[in-house]
Amino acid sequence: MIAILTADIINSRKLPPSKWIKGLKTLLNTIGKTPNDWEIYRGDEFQLEIKNPEEALFTAFQLKAYFKSINLDIRISLGFGDITYKSKKITESNGNAFIRSGETFETLKKQKLNLAINSGNIDFDEEINLILKLSLSFMDNWLQQAAEFVLIAIQNPTLSQEEIGVKLGINQAAVSRRQKRSNYELLLQVEQHFRGKIKTLEV
Repeated sequence: MIAILTADIINSRKLPPSKWIKGLKTLLNTIGKTPNDWEIYRGDEFQLEIKNPEEALFTAFQLKAYFKSINLDIRISLGFGDITYKSKKITESNGNAFIRSGETFETLKKQKLNLAINSGNIDFDEEINLILKLSLSFMDNWLQQAAEFVLIAIQNPTLSQEEIGVKLGINQAAVSRRQKRSNYELLLQVEQHFRGKIKTLEV
């Protein structure tokens, strides 16, 4: 089982691509290589293969935090399943992970949702999507500073608040405030719950 992440940048015209594309490519390059594992297309959409499905939500949260940290936002669907045809370009590959990701992606705008999953397992999907819906109630409202904190914290889980403060150029008390405002502890609990559940999932 793998995960396919399909995403588009909301109101991408608000910022010139030069403001976000380099950071996005840097982030995607930590996960795989283009165009085999990820590809940006139609200007502001991209697809990414996540070989370890347990990492899927961790990756989605990183991407969300990155775009919120530059005052943009992102719409993400995650499809779980297999690959039946592997091309040199991810956008030409196929399998039920791709189909599920694509189908869910098409419904996001209509549902006014920015993150959802589709594994083909109704019970699993209902539970996780409900949790994600609740999580989006604060994630969609992250301000730039809170999102910057989340991005650094999620990518550097061993750093103390003081060390994160050094990276952000702020003191420990300010880091603590950003952590609280971002609901970071709750975000980690959601991520851990998902990891535990996906291990037992059969698709």
